[in-house]
Amino acid sequence: MSFPPAYLSRLDSGELARRAAEAHTRLADCRGCGQACGVNRLEGQRGVCRTGSLARVSSYGPHLGEEDPLRGWHGSGTIFFTRCNLHCQYCQNHDISQTDAGEEVSAEELAAIMLELQDLGCHNINFVSPSHVTAPILAAVLMASRKGLHIPLVYNTGGYDALPTLQLLDGVVDIYMPDMKYASARTALSYSKGRDYPAVNQAAVREMHRQVGDLQRNQRGLARRGLLVRHLVLPNQLAGTGEIVRFLAEEISRDTYLNLMDQYRPAYNARQYPRLARPIRPAEYQAAVDMARQAGLHRLDR
Repeated sequence: MSFPPAYLSRLDSGELARRAAEAHTRLADCRGCGQACGVNRLEGQRGVCRTGSLARVSSYGPHLGEEDPLRGWHGSGTIFFTRCNLHCQYCQNHDISQTDAGEEVSAEELAAIMLELQDLGCHNINFVSPSHVTAPILAAVLMASRKGLHIPLVYNTGGYDALPTLQLLDGVVDIYMPDMKYASARTALSYSKGRDYPAVNQAAVREMHRQVGDLQRNQRGLARRGLLVRHLVLPNQLAGTGEIVRFLAEEISRDTYLNLMDQYRPAYNARQYPRLARPIRPAEYQAAVDMARQAGLHRLDR
């Protein structure tokens, strides 16, 4: 099954340029994610993400550690953006997400990175933690597509995304890969500093699925379009796994591709929180798998 990247159909009509310009304008009163800070990033004000009008890139390259449908045999072309719109107290990438590591890049430089990853044979461009930098991403996609970019775009997000931002990405992003971190708003606020995370997250996942549907692969098994959800199992059932898998099965699709992740370990500030201060146990992970299957989800990546 062949799926040309969605953004190419928006290029000649001028729609991609319009989206990029609108995203840039919105930085003057930034409400691009669930934090809805309302700061003027065009004038140097900083909200929760501590980011201005330019993206800051920590690193980029072919990544063979992503899910099978993304990594293939040449790797997913990951671009790791510095900073984040969440402050997860157990973040294993806190040296990237909670610091100013890396370098600010112009839209032209970001476009050049994308084309370089394509030239290296990567199967897709994978934007890691993009929620706070969608404006520069759209500007870069516009430039890169004019210069021959033709591989799928992956929006690899913590899932705390505002609907107006996702609507700008409709017909641009091919593969959405959101986290679903929590079923409890109180837990989300305590451990990731995100207000109303479950409501924002569930609305975002609904919109993502509306745009791209269930994950679809080509004849070689590579993801070309669709939704791929990640859920990190936390100790002491803190993530609310049962509620999340039921939401996916009952309100999104039983064909949702779900990566149930078992790699939680206490990192960053986790040991300051007694219920986060240990790795998950095998029985906890197996219980999560059982809950997903009982809910009716059958496309599990483990």
